[in-house]
Amino acid sequence: MELKIFEKGFNYSQDGAGNRLVYHLQGCNMRCPWCANPEGMSQTPPLFVSENRLIDSVCPYGAVHDRRLDRSVCKACSDRPCVTVNRNQGITCKCQTPELDEVLAEVKKSAPMFFDGGGVTLTGGEPTQQFEAVKELLTRLKSEGIHTAIETNGTHPRLPELFPVIGQLMIDFKHPDDDIHRTVTGVGNQIIKENMKKATAQKKRIELRIPLIGSFNTSDEALQGMIDFFKTLNPDFFTVELLRYHEYGKPKWQACGMDYTMDETANIDSQTLNRFRDAFQSSGFRVIST
Repeated sequence: MELKIFEKGFNYSQDGAGNRLVYHLQGCNMRCPWCANPEGMSQTPPLFVSENRLIDSVCPYGAVHDRRLDRSVCKACSDRPCVTVNRNQGITCKCQTPELDEVLAEVKKSAPMFFDGGGVTLTGGEPTQQFEAVKELLTRLKSEGIHTAIETNGTHPRLPELFPVIGQLMIDFKHPDDDIHRTVTGVGNQIIKENMKKATAQKKRIELRIPLIGSFNTSDEALQGMIDFFKTLNPDFFTVELLRYHEYGKPKWQACGMDYTMDETANIDSQTLNRFRDAFQSSGFRVIST
C-alpha cells in the first residue's frame, strides 16, 4: 500500500502541537478558489511550471515553445517524459508515491525531532481521499507511540473510524449554509456537521479552523449560522481558530496552469476578525491562535 504525497517537511505548532513532520497528501474533493495548495487538488498531480527555466527540448511532443507550455498537448500525454526522462527545473511533478513501510521508516528516523509534544501530521489536499492507506498509517504510528494529527475538511463519511488513532483532530469549517458551501467549494457541509457532532459526542476534541474569506463567509448571517451550529456541539470538546484570507497560494495556481479567481473583496480587515472573535467568545466558545 502506498501514499501519494506532494509535499513534506517539518513545521512547529501550526499543524498540530510541537515540532511535526507534515505530509501533504495528493487529492481533494473540494475546489476552494482560495486554496493555498492547488497542486494538491487533483487526484492526478499537475505539472508545476517555472517558465523562466523552461526549455523546448524537455517535451518530445512539442508542448513547450518559447518558454510556454501548451497544456492541451499534455492532456493526450500518458508517459510524461518531461518529468520522468528529461528531468529538469522548468517542469516538475511534486507528487511522490512511497510505500507505507518507507513512510514509517522515515518517521521513525525523524522521531528525535518530535519535541514539545510533536509527531506526524497528515494534511492535504484532503488526506481522507486516501482513506485506507491513511487509516493503516495512523494505526501503525499510534502502535509505535508516535503522536498523530490530521487536518481534514471533514467530509468523509468514515472519518469517525479514524478517531481512535488520531491524537489531534483539526477540521476546517467554511460556511454554515449547505447550498452556499456546495456552490463555492463543490461539496455540501452536511457530513461535516455530522462528523463534528459525532466527535464531540464521543469526547473527541476538535480544533475547528475557519478561513475568513470576504464576500463568502464574513456576513452577519454567516456568523450567526456558525454560532447556531456550534451551540449544538459539546463546548468542552472544541476550539475555534480564525484564519485570515491570504494570497500565498496564488503563484502556485499560475504554475499549475490554473486560473486564480480571487480578488480584493476576499481580504478582511481587523475589525471583521475581531467581530468574529468577540462573537464566538461571548457565545462561550474558546478561540485559539497557533
